Amino acid sequence: MIAVFLGLPAAAETLRLATFSPGLSRPGPGLVLAALQKGNDPQITAAIALIAEAKADVLLLTDLDWDYRAEALGALQRRLAGQGLDYPFAHAPQPNTGNDTGFDIDGNGRFSEPRDAQGYGQFTGQHGLALLSKRPILTDQARDFSAFLWADLPGSQLPQADLPEGAGAVQRLASTAFWDVPVQTGAGALHIWAYAATTPVFDGPEDRNGRRNADETAFWRHYLARAGSSAPFVLMGLANLDPDRGEGQRAAMRKLLADPRLQDPRPTATDAPAGHPLATADFGGTVGPLRVDYILPAAGLKVQAAGTLGDPRASKHRLVWVDLALP
Repeated sequence: MIAVFLGLPAAAETLRLATFSPGLSRPGPGLVLAALQKGNDPQITAAIALIAEAKADVLLLTDLDWDYRAEALGALQRRLAGQGLDYPFAHAPQPNTGNDTGFDIDGNGRFSEPRDAQGYGQFTGQHGLALLSKRPILTDQARDFSAFLWADLPGSQLPQADLPEGAGAVQRLASTAFWDVPVQTGAGALHIWAYAATTPVFDGPEDRNGRRNADETAFWRHYLARAGSSAPFVLMGLANLDPDRGEGQRAAMRKLLADPRLQDPRPTATDAPAGHPLATADFGGTVGPLRVDYILPAAGLKVQAAGTLGDPRASKHRLVWVDLALP
């Protein structure tokens, strides 16, 4: 009010965004809910502590088991509130994981197994997405492209020859979900473009997962061309693809990072894996540290700071955060 009275520009609003793969998934429906309610799981306790340390205004979780009544999500919100971090707004529609295609996708002669689902899952909603926010989520304006068919992507790498007849007509591209969700800020709506791609491994010589992983990232380049710059946006989530190391079609990520309509804050941390300051996950063994989690704001947005937080007791993944200065 004083700034307005004196004719001075109002101070910019700082908005902290974060994405994190917290390992809040278990091998059966309801198990993560039970663990959240009991409160004695050290991995969950460590993940919650890391989220509380970040204090993000908008948080995307890329590994939380979905359930029809959002009970696990509600239990997590209550646990976070107990740490002084209130997220009154949430968005978590049903993901593709565990959603049966009705086809024997992997060709092993059996149906309705995890690899026969739209996205790998031992049950409906395993490894789902959830968006939590301190600011209102404009749910009625949210767009969900999770049902977009893989075959419909321009230049699709769908391995039609390796699929059962008719499967290409139902196989979705998003292994988890593709969302465009506007969040209300003091400067207007900020669109969160969210996804979590499949890993580019655990397949055969047909490279089905590698192809799908690259195409899931390519989807956003096509969406960017279609959406233009009419509204401020941030692309964030788990790409499961490092531009320089590891498995997968790394050129797909390099192409996305080089798009002039995006900016890469290149978040680092002093406790990042030695020699890999940009790594957001450490898978150990021969794989080692990789950069697979991203927050990529639109080129016109002002980034104030960026970084990562990690705790191996919580997850192999680090929490990635970016502070935006909104006018």
